[in-house]
Amino acid sequence: MTDYAHNDAAAKSRAEKARRLASYLWPRGITGSEVLAMPAPVRRKLARAAGTNPPSTDETWTAVARLLTEKDDWAARHPRHPAARREHTDEKLLWVKPPITPWF
Repeated sequence: MTDYAHNDAAAKSRAEKARRLASYLWPRGITGSEVLAMPAPVRRKLARAAGTNPPSTDETWTAVARLLTEKDDWAARHPRHPAARREHTDEKLLWVKPPITPWF
């Protein structure tokens, strides 16, 4: 039986979707490890906010995390380049909640 989820067309589609998602997430300051730690419902909402159908597999989210890490590394090496600036970091709080510190 043919494995349609792992043929060339599926791989190309997964890579395109990962690039679209990473392009939306990186300017918001969301890291690859934060994406992988997100619960599935948050990821689905995030994909919809990015104007993309939510990925059906973790393979796409793993590719997104890899792309985000690569972009972080590139931005660290080229801090003065215009593409290394994140324009929407204030939106990160919508998706990644900081840990709550206890009162005591």
